[in-house]
Amino acid sequence: MTRRRALLGAVAAALAAPLAAPRLARAQPTARTTVFATGLEHPWGAALLPDGRMLVTERPGRLRLIARDGTLSPPLAGVPELVAEGQGGLLDVALAADFARSGEIFLSQAARAGGGVLTRLLRARLGDRGLTEVTPILDATPAQAQGRNHYGGRIVVAGDGSVFLSTGERYVTKLRAQRLDDLGGKILHLTRDGAPAPGNPFLGREGVRPEIWSYGHRNPQGLALNPATGTLFEAEFGARGGDEVNIIRPGRNYGWPIVTHGIDYDGSRIGEGSSRPDMEEPQRFWAPSVSPSGIAFHDGALFLACLNTPGLLRLGMEGDRITGETRLLWGQTRLRDVIQGADGRLYILTDETQGKILRLEQG
Repeated sequence: MTRRRALLGAVAAALAAPLAAPRLARAQPTARTTVFATGLEHPWGAALLPDGRMLVTERPGRLRLIARDGTLSPPLAGVPELVAEGQGGLLDVALAADFARSGEIFLSQAARAGGGVLTRLLRARLGDRGLTEVTPILDATPAQAQGRNHYGGRIVVAGDGSVFLSTGERYVTKLRAQRLDDLGGKILHLTRDGAPAPGNPFLGREGVRPEIWSYGHRNPQGLALNPATGTLFEAEFGARGGDEVNIIRPGRNYGWPIVTHGIDYDGSRIGEGSSRPDMEEPQRFWAPSVSPSGIAFHDGALFLACLNTPGLLRLGMEGDRITGETRLLWGQTRLRDVIQGADGRLYILTDETQGKILRLEQG
């Protein structure tokens, strides 16, 4: 080992050591799943239709319906052109609040624009054979010519019909997350037409994008409203450690890349440290990483689909307070998203070339 590598290893160990002890008790009970559906390639997001069917995206650019018995439809027509490179592709899907009347859905994808690639939000009408009236309603500008990672892309539709969209800082330029004239590394709050939602914290402020709800995010792929309180929760990837669950408040700065509980991939320090008084502290963080992607509330707990270490995290909740952590299916398969099905059980999307949807039977 060279002297430089030894020094980097010592730095990494010193920075990680204070984070190694868990802040909450952890149990590792057994859990049992059954396979609900197969034949999917890197499924990324899912939405439950009123009739009990499931609408699922595949990252390479396919959208499918899954019947209540797990039967998979052929790819639906009408999915627009996208960029399926690196972490990009067809990402999340969510139903409009008035879907039963309008038939409208929202989709996120990586798309080409302005000489680069960015996260795009679209609205479309869903039929049994495919999409019609597909309309791009927001581009998370500026487009970036380099880098194939950190698109964010998770969608949540609120009860009033407004839309929350997470965007990544695209990895190459970390400080995009702190720029208020830039839609990268943010949680955005929008009308169904993609305009800034009324009441957004930066409306009317010169030089600031009015779509921004919160900022200072790295790569947020988890977004969910707590049904018990109405609070918006978010999960995002750190680098080496520093994965976070946050309560999202309007106008707040969540720190990346100025503060983080992780270190960079080469073992070096990122930013100024782990906290700063003017920046929000996470409700929970992990070091080493768990790589949380999709999240969902279910039966009074918050569940996180994790990629690395692969598994399912269950966070016990009292209101908005996290009370404990349980690790399920740990070390088995990369998990991308989790939703509640028509039967009230959890359904989990596996991040694999031969991807599946698993049904959690117990755990």
